[in-house]
Amino acid sequence: MFHRYYRRFLYGLIAFIVTISITLLNVQPSYGVSWLELMIRGIQIVQISNISNAQEVELGQAINQELISSRRAKIYHNPSINSYINQIGQRLAKTSERPNIPYTFQIVDDNNINAFATMGGYVYINKGLIAAADNEAELASVIGHEIGHIAGRHAIQQMRDRAVSQGLLSAAGLNRNNAVQIGVELAISRPNSRSDELEADRFGLENMTQANYAPAGILGFMQKLLRRGGSAPSFLSTHPATSDRIKILQQQIDPQALNTGNGLDNQAYKSRIRSL
Repeated sequence: MFHRYYRRFLYGLIAFIVTISITLLNVQPSYGVSWLELMIRGIQIVQISNISNAQEVELGQAINQELISSRRAKIYHNPSINSYINQIGQRLAKTSERPNIPYTFQIVDDNNINAFATMGGYVYINKGLIAAADNEAELASVIGHEIGHIAGRHAIQQMRDRAVSQGLLSAAGLNRNNAVQIGVELAISRPNSRSDELEADRFGLENMTQANYAPAGILGFMQKLLRRGGSAPSFLSTHPATSDRIKILQQQIDPQALNTGNGLDNQAYKSRIRSL
């Protein structure tokens, strides 16, 4: 109990010192800003290295609101399709590596074949990707991949690295407004590393298998993109190359179980997304 109160006191003291230092070193007068507001600004920090699930979800919500309000992500509203995507997403979320956080699945009104995720359970699927998939298993493989990034807490690691490189991370943590802006930038640029992509592939494959989707879906979708040629979507364009990722996934899948599971009915899928 003593250590918990001591830790709270220490964080508050650090925030106070940071606030006073910024105020005294700033040669520009701060008109109309009360000491109370300055204190609140100093305390509104994010401890990235020790962020809890609840803090991550709250930060993800703020990033989502900024993405939508800034029109960086134009959300597509179609009750039938929205319900269908959420149904698939929640099915996968339950069998993911992190089933203990809430997940939000949204469709982006964009005809490009893309998908991305932010921290705190927020997954975004482009309308064009939904249309490009041949069946539910292929779509589930993409959603599972994005959930894999959330399971690996990749966005949190990237935020920490970005904050350090930009000189924004202090002993007290990261200012919440800066954290949201970095989160938005990461959602748009999606700078996933080779290891992040491979881990998301592995998590995604395990996830869709646990949710009883046929593993053929993940190979079918990647092979489709490979056949189309040109630049791969950003969620597949980082290292390693898509062809290498296919080889790695083939090594992880039992050939006899390739078509075992749900989601391979192409006609049923096209019927579900007809209103798209």
